[in-house]
Amino acid sequence: MTEPVLNAVPASDLTFDIRSLPKVSLHDHLDGGLRPQTIIELAAEAGHELPSTDAVALGEWFRDSADSGSLPRYLETFDHTIAVMQTREGLARVAREFVEDLADDGVIYGEVRWAPEQHLQQGLSLDEVVEAVQEGLEAGVDAVETSGRHIQVGQLITAMRHADRSMEIAELAVRHRDSGAVGFDIAGAEDGFPPSRFTEAFTYLAENQFPVTTHAGEAAGLDSIQDALINARALRLGHGVRIAEDIDVEFTTDEDNESDVGMVTLGRLASWIRDRSIPLEVCPSSNLQTGAVAEFGNSIAEHPVDLLYQTGFNVTINPDNRLMSGATLTDEFELLVETFDYDLDDIQRLTLNAVEAAFLPLEEREALADYIVEGFQSQQ
Repeated sequence: MTEPVLNAVPASDLTFDIRSLPKVSLHDHLDGGLRPQTIIELAAEAGHELPSTDAVALGEWFRDSADSGSLPRYLETFDHTIAVMQTREGLARVAREFVEDLADDGVIYGEVRWAPEQHLQQGLSLDEVVEAVQEGLEAGVDAVETSGRHIQVGQLITAMRHADRSMEIAELAVRHRDSGAVGFDIAGAEDGFPPSRFTEAFTYLAENQFPVTTHAGEAAGLDSIQDALINARALRLGHGVRIAEDIDVEFTTDEDNESDVGMVTLGRLASWIRDRSIPLEVCPSSNLQTGAVAEFGNSIAEHPVDLLYQTGFNVTINPDNRLMSGATLTDEFELLVETFDYDLDDIQRLTLNAVEAAFLPLEEREALADYIVEGFQSQQ
């Protein structure tokens, strides 16, 4: 299908407060959202050595490592966060603070993804780590409610692609579906570890009507996305941004010779995803750090998020790893506003996309959408 799309215009100054707007976060890793001071305190208790024991310097180290362009340095950051998340107390504290930080950023619904199998080094069982995180999430919700605000959270139980525990983790997720678990994911090395390796687990999840989102279209391209749709039966695509590789754009000058007009042609896979509103969990800052959009450029202005949004894809905006990117969901939206001149209506549309994609019952999504529309109207 071919259709026109205009080049984005540089943004004007913000005229509304994004942080105070009600928001939804669907792609947010627990081990990528710790507070630096918490890492320092938990590391001291565990006897784990850190690059720095100063909170400001440690936060800078995480961001610099993530921005280094070195995959080993980027992955090293998670070695430190996972190391301090091996006890019930540590997991509960991290989860509680995670919720409090979401609420401080204006998030009213969040799905927290993490891999239980990475938190067994101190002898906890899979069920015990899930229970510890749920304990912390509920404590965070209670603290937010006590402060007069509202937030709802759910766990996305994740299996690591390079391991062979996908069926065990899928059963774990279903076992906790009535006590905090809202969905399943696979994460880790995408290239070389396609969803087709875990067909048994995904079939089990489908048989139990348990929703799935799958990391796809980040470190690998179109084949990975198609595999996620076929073998994982994914209802959402974690990142999914490389679907833009199935889109051709030819630029011409408009009648007034004032701006470029791009004629956009969607390939079959891109058309399938766009036409069926399969949600994309786009993480702009993280995509630049990991090179997921390197084919398009290395700046936010060259990120295909605007192309996807303008051509009608079901785009949602997410922070991925707030500690490593040094960016909250508010920061991600501000980046899009400043780069692509998005206005309040655009932010509301992207937020409502996330509501519709949330792993919640229909009635709860409808109520959440109404609450968000009311919150946005108060800014007009």
